[in-house]
Amino acid sequence: MSATDVRPARSSLPVAHGLAGTAAFVTILVFWTTTAWSELFADLAAVTAVKQAIAWGLLLLVPALAVTGLTGARLAGGSAAPAVLTKMRRMPFIAANGVLVLVPCAVTLAVLSGRGDFGPAFQAVQALELLAGAVNLALIGLNIRDGLALAGRRAPARG
Repeated sequence: MSATDVRPARSSLPVAHGLAGTAAFVTILVFWTTTAWSELFADLAAVTAVKQAIAWGLLLLVPALAVTGLTGARLAGGSAAPAVLTKMRRMPFIAANGVLVLVPCAVTLAVLSGRGDFGPAFQAVQALELLAGAVNLALIGLNIRDGLALAGRRAPARG
């Protein structure tokens, strides 16, 4: 590799992929758990603070998901391995759920809570966000499990 070649070495891709995927998973998990906690146990000021923090947290989450997807696609190459194909089939659902559901929900909830509007619209969007977040956590968790198996760091999933 020449000094002008800025492509990462092949061996750095799995590290970048793992770090970005873990960052995305943990970020969504923190968003989900703080949302649930604030809704169940905190006052409306805390709910508002959580919704505002989540909206700003998208600046971490969106790039982490993009890096995960890009590095994953590069690592997969033209592989026909079943675990790779399974991971690649999940990615459009994870991305669509994030871009079409989770990001708009986060922004909408930040705006509504900022206005002090915790009525039916807020509650409906909040329910949708919690459901979509749980789906993405499950799908990303499955991809992490399969990625660890592909890397030889855990036994492959059965069935």
